[in-house]
Amino acid sequence: MAEYDLVVRGGTVIDGAGGAGVAGDVAVKDGLIVEVGRVSGRAKREVNADGALVTPGFVDIHTHYDGLATWSTRMFPSSHHGVTTAVMGNCGVGFAPVKPADHGLLVELMEGVEDIPGTALHEGLPWQWETFPQYLDFLEARSYDMDVATQLPHAALRVYVMGLRGARRDAATDDDIAAMRSLTEEAIRAGALGFSSSRTLNHRSITGEPTPTLSAAEAELVGIARGIADAGRGVIEMISDFEVIDSEFDRLMAMADAAQAPMSISLGQAGRNPERWRRILGKIDEANRDGRVVKGQVAPRAIGILLGLTSTRHPFMECEAFKRIEGYSLADKVRAMQDPEFKRKVLEQAPADTAYERIWVVDDTFNYEPGAESSIAARAAHTAQTPAELAYQLMMAADGRRLLYTPIINYAHGNLEACREMILADNTVMGLGDGGAHVGIICDASFVTFLLTHWGRDRERGQIDLPTLVKAQTFDTAAAVGLGDRGLIRPGLKADLNVIDFDNLRLLQPRTIYDLPSGAGRLEQPTEGMLATVVSGQVTYTNGEATDALPGRLVRGQR
Repeated sequence: MAEYDLVVRGGTVIDGAGGAGVAGDVAVKDGLIVEVGRVSGRAKREVNADGALVTPGFVDIHTHYDGLATWSTRMFPSSHHGVTTAVMGNCGVGFAPVKPADHGLLVELMEGVEDIPGTALHEGLPWQWETFPQYLDFLEARSYDMDVATQLPHAALRVYVMGLRGARRDAATDDDIAAMRSLTEEAIRAGALGFSSSRTLNHRSITGEPTPTLSAAEAELVGIARGIADAGRGVIEMISDFEVIDSEFDRLMAMADAAQAPMSISLGQAGRNPERWRRILGKIDEANRDGRVVKGQVAPRAIGILLGLTSTRHPFMECEAFKRIEGYSLADKVRAMQDPEFKRKVLEQAPADTAYERIWVVDDTFNYEPGAESSIAARAAHTAQTPAELAYQLMMAADGRRLLYTPIINYAHGNLEACREMILADNTVMGLGDGGAHVGIICDASFVTFLLTHWGRDRERGQIDLPTLVKAQTFDTAAAVGLGDRGLIRPGLKADLNVIDFDNLRLLQPRTIYDLPSGAGRLEQPTEGMLATVVSGQVTYTNGEATDALPGRLVRGQR
């Protein structure tokens, strides 16, 4: 009789605690790790990890699979990057609680804030819930290729309690705040990991309206936070413009104090004020010195937009000539673009202020820390073409599937040094990949793979040791949301693992596939070098290909 369900043999185990890798095996039984080291017993299944790394499964605490999880079993693109736990319900948007009359409003908000096609949401969402506990019950009845957990989103909560007043951003009354406090406690007791909210003008519905939570007063935030304290557990995730840093930070700390809970705050380098993030991080450090638990949620690379004929945006989308072919098939668009007269009209109408010095072409060897010398502007300077002409030509390559890339956050100085500082800071945690969101313009769910390859192997200067990077994406992220049963390779913990051919691990170029409800497209980015992913002791992916196993479940509450 086999002693174990699974043994991963002969790998270098980087266990997530930050220490150096150690040669050994990992034995699994009943979904848990039971032995680490030299395992002599037999198993029902073995995975050969000779020459490979064995890490805990990656925990991604910032995703938006809230809709996808209601109709799909696979959380793409994150599944292809070794993510074994995904936390949804970020940025204050989601689909519960909700009254039937407000379905369309929440769809419009998610479509605008997170760039998920409304047609896909309208067709895909089954709406078999109203309250947040009912939403969790619905998710719990489903199976996935990874575990999913979720948070209570402020926008949905506000609209549920206040109706159109909440959507219009009216001030909440004392009764409104009391109701939100009670529903917050109810949601967390039912299994929400915590609460999320957005206070940024960048978040708007598809109609252009700011998110309902933009200007919520401190009394409302504190009242909701007291609901977290009433439940006795939970975390808070926030995003803010920090237009006035001191007063806004004080407002958030009042919330954290009322909740008696950890908080994470989105942190990035803005182009218009590239050193401002340091001041916010300084406030975060000060809050921790004062005894709070506050983390800046950071990214390992620039947050960048993908431009092209198969994405939501490209440099010529506002040209009147191009608008006439917008409804064409991809093949017909390419044919139209090959016409010299059409090209002349488009280039005449092309915006003169497009920053081609900050746009690059993407291929399988693309470096997400590109130099100015490889930008479209620099390449065009060595030809007889203008930058716009070169961009036009490149967009037609690969049958119209070639994508261009422009970084918008974390690339103010033309490098990723700010990201390196954020990764290594004492009070930060990895996040912001937005898996499941921005499906037509951003594919940053690949952050987790990039973290390892770029910072742990490929960067010529300032590399970061691999155990630190693994810890950052496993133990640290799990701990940040209270999931103490995963993120380490230790006996008694959940058997979520990755087996990685690190020398050959690489990101392939993003591409658009059309598998959302209504046939809508989304960006996908596969990898090479992920030999196996294990969730609860079952192998879910081998060499990037899905198995039949769907052991992933809803995670209710902290562990």
